[in-house]
Amino acid sequence: MLTAWFLFPLVLGALALGCGLLLERAAGTTLPRPLLLPAGTATIIVASLFPPLFESTAPLATPLVVALAASGYALSWPFKRVRADVWAVGAGVATYLAFAAPVLGLWRRTFAGYIKLDDTATYLAMLDRYLGHGYNVAGLTSSTYERTLTTSLSTGYPMGSLMPLGIGHTLLGTDSAWLWQPWLSFLAAMLALGLYVLVRPLVHGRFLRAFAAAVAASSALLYGYALWGGIKEMAEAMLLVLVAALVVAFLRAPGPRAALPLAVGAAATLGSQSAAGVIWLFVPAIIVAVVLFRRPDRRGSIVAGASLAGATLVLAIPTLSAARMWLGHTGAFTGDTEYGNLYRGGQPHRIEWPQILGIWPAGDFRNAPVNGQAAGVLIAVVVIAAVLGIVLAWKRRGWALLAYTAAALVGMLVFWRFGSPWIEGKAFAIVSPLALVLALAAAGWVFESGRRVEAVLGAAAILFGVAWSDSLAYHDVVLAPDARLTELQAIGNRYAGQGPTLENDYDPYGARHFLRKLDAEGASELRVRPVYLRTGALPSTGESPDVDEIRLPDLLVYRTLVTRRSPAASRPPSVYQPVAAGRYYEVWQRPVTGGPRIVEHLSLGDRFHAAAVPRCSDVLRLAQEAGPTGRLATVDRPANVAVTLDGAAPGAPGRFGEIAGLVIPTSRQSFPLDVRVPTAGNYEIGVDGSFQSQLELFVNGKQVASARHQLNWPSEYNPLAVVPLRAGSNRVELRYTGPDIHPGSASTGAGFGLGPVLVGSSDAAQLQVRYVSPAQARTLCGKSLDWIEAVQSS
Repeated sequence: MLTAWFLFPLVLGALALGCGLLLERAAGTTLPRPLLLPAGTATIIVASLFPPLFESTAPLATPLVVALAASGYALSWPFKRVRADVWAVGAGVATYLAFAAPVLGLWRRTFAGYIKLDDTATYLAMLDRYLGHGYNVAGLTSSTYERTLTTSLSTGYPMGSLMPLGIGHTLLGTDSAWLWQPWLSFLAAMLALGLYVLVRPLVHGRFLRAFAAAVAASSALLYGYALWGGIKEMAEAMLLVLVAALVVAFLRAPGPRAALPLAVGAAATLGSQSAAGVIWLFVPAIIVAVVLFRRPDRRGSIVAGASLAGATLVLAIPTLSAARMWLGHTGAFTGDTEYGNLYRGGQPHRIEWPQILGIWPAGDFRNAPVNGQAAGVLIAVVVIAAVLGIVLAWKRRGWALLAYTAAALVGMLVFWRFGSPWIEGKAFAIVSPLALVLALAAAGWVFESGRRVEAVLGAAAILFGVAWSDSLAYHDVVLAPDARLTELQAIGNRYAGQGPTLENDYDPYGARHFLRKLDAEGASELRVRPVYLRTGALPSTGESPDVDEIRLPDLLVYRTLVTRRSPAASRPPSVYQPVAAGRYYEVWQRPVTGGPRIVEHLSLGDRFHAAAVPRCSDVLRLAQEAGPTGRLATVDRPANVAVTLDGAAPGAPGRFGEIAGLVIPTSRQSFPLDVRVPTAGNYEIGVDGSFQSQLELFVNGKQVASARHQLNWPSEYNPLAVVPLRAGSNRVELRYTGPDIHPGSASTGAGFGLGPVLVGSSDAAQLQVRYVSPAQARTLCGKSLDWIEAVQSS
C-alpha cells in the first residue's frame, strides 16, 4: 500500500521534475514553476517511446528516463530558480487525494473499474510485453495473453499514456496493476497544476487559483472515467491543458530552442492518442501559424515555425512508425453503433452533452442524475459563470485559457460529429474540466473585484455540485478483489514456465496478465485452443465452467489447472494432483509424460453440488470399459449443501429482486437460513456472487465472519469462514449492512447478484482418488461420489 500510493508519486514526481528541468535547460527558457512537473511527465512519455522502436533496445526505456532526469538535476544545480509554489503543490496534492479516495477509503492496494470495463487487463498485458519487446509479439506460446497482444499491441496501439506507469513498475518492482490507480491520480494532479497556470491572468490570489484548479480537475465525467480506468482520457485531459499553456509560452519569445517544450507536449499528445491527437492539436497549430505569420520578423517566424514542426516530427517518430499499423484498425471508432459499454437500463445510450459541464450527480455517469432539477440549476450556474469566464479571459489577455477553450471545443465537436458514441464519450470526458475552470476563474475575479458574496455563493454552488457528483461516484465505485488477484499473481510467479495452463474461473486479469508466464488460457476468454463443454457447446464469455463440465480431451491438453475453490467445485480428473491451495484458488498438475490413461470420465453432481450418487448401471458399464487389467478411479465426497438466500432450493422462485435465482441487496437486509448437515464437523461456508457493502455471517447466533467489496463474475464463489456445525439443523444468517461511508458501499456491483450459500468442504487435500478393481465395482453403488473414471495403465 505504501509503495503504490506514496512511493510511486514521489518517484514519478522526482523523475518528472528532473526531466522538466532538463527540458527547460534545453529550451533556454524558464517555464512557469507549476508546469515543470506536467512538462516533465510529457518528456517521460516522449522519451520512453524511443527504446521500444527496436526489440533489442526496448528494456532501455527506464534507464533512459532515469538518465534524463539525473541530467536535469545536474544541469540545474544548485536549484536557485526552483522554488515550489506551495498553493500549486496543494492543488496537486488535493486533486491526487480526491482521485485516490475511492481506493484509499478501503486502505487496500487495488484499482477501480473491475468488471465494469476489462480494458485495464488488456492494457496491463500490452505494457508487460512492450516494456521488453516493443510491438513485437512473435515467438509467444499460444495463450490468452498471446491472443490479447495479437489483437491489440501488434496493431500499433498508442502506448504513450502507459509508459510512465511501466517505468514506475520497473523501478519499484511492484506489479503495474497495483500502480494503476496511483498513476491515474498522478495524472489528475498534473492536470490541476496546468489549470493553476491557466487561470493566473484572471485570478491573482494563489489560494483562489488552487481552489479553481483542484475543483475543475475533479469534474464529474472525468472523475467517473478515472474510476473506470480511463487512462487515455486522463492523459489527454492533462496534455490538452499543458499544450495550451506551452503555446502561449512559446509565442511570447519564439525561437528554435524555445519550440522544444511545445514540441514535447505535441509529441506526447500523439504518443498517447496516435492519429486522434492531431485533432486536439489542430487549434494550437492554427494559433501558432497565425501569430507567427503576423509577426514583423518574417524570417525569425519561419525559423521558429520550422523548428517547432521539425522537432515535433522527430519526437513523434515512434508514434508515426506505429501509426502505419494503427490507422488500419480505427474503423470501430467511427461507427454509429459502437457504444462499447455505454448502456443505461440495458439499452445503448450516449453520454449526454450537459455532462461536459462538470456536474452530474449520478453514481454511474451513464445514468441520469439522481435529482434532475437540482442538477439543472447547478449546471446553469456553471454555464453563466463560464460565459463570463470567456469574456474575462479575452479582456484580461488570458490567452492560454482561451487557447485551451478553443482547442477543447473544436476537438470535442470533431469527435462528436465523426466519432462513434464510445469515442464521443471519451472526448466529452477529456474536455469536461473546461467549463468548471472558466466558471471558477470568473468567480475568483468577481471575488477579487470586491463582490465577495456573489462570488462565494457561485463558487460554493459549483463546489457543491462537483463534490455531490464525485461523492456519488465514490459510493458507486467497483474495486478489484485485491486479495484474490494477489493470489493469482503469486501463482503466476511460482509456476512460471509450467504451462500450458487452463484457468476455468473467468477473470481477464488472470489469463491476460497475472498468469501470463504460465501460458494460461481462460476457459471462456480469448483463446487459441477451443474448450468444449460436455454438452458440445463452447462456454459463453464470462462463464466459469466447472472442470467436470469440460470435455475430457480438451481438459487434458493442459499440464496445469488453476481452479477456483468452492464446496461445489469438482476435483479435476485422476491424472491431476494438487500442488498448491490458497484461500481462493487451487493449482493442479498432471505429469508431462506417462501416467494412466482415462478411458471414460463420468461426471456426477451439478452446478451447485459437487457430488451425487451414480446409477449402478453406469458404474457396471464403466467397469466393463476398464476391462480386467484396468481400474475404476473415484473420489468419495459427501454431498454439500446449497441454499438460496430465501431458503428455497437453487433455481426456485425467490424474492428481493431476484435474478436467475440470485438476490441483489441494495440496503440493509438480513437473510436467515436453515442449514442441515448429516454429521457434526467443521464446514466451510461461503456464497456465490458479488457484494459491495459489508456482509456478515452468523452461525447459531454468533458472528463468525465479515467481508466487503468482493466482486465476481457470475457463479464465482467467495469463502467466508470454516465453522463447526452440529448434525441436523443450524441457524445461519447473512446480514448485508448496506450503504455507509466506505467506497462502493452504495453500488450493486456488476448486478450479477448474490447466492446461493454453499456449505461443505473445498479442501483439495481431502479429495483423494480411490481406486477400485472392476470386480468390486458394485461397492460404489449407492455412494456419494464426485465422479468415476475407467482407467487403464499406459
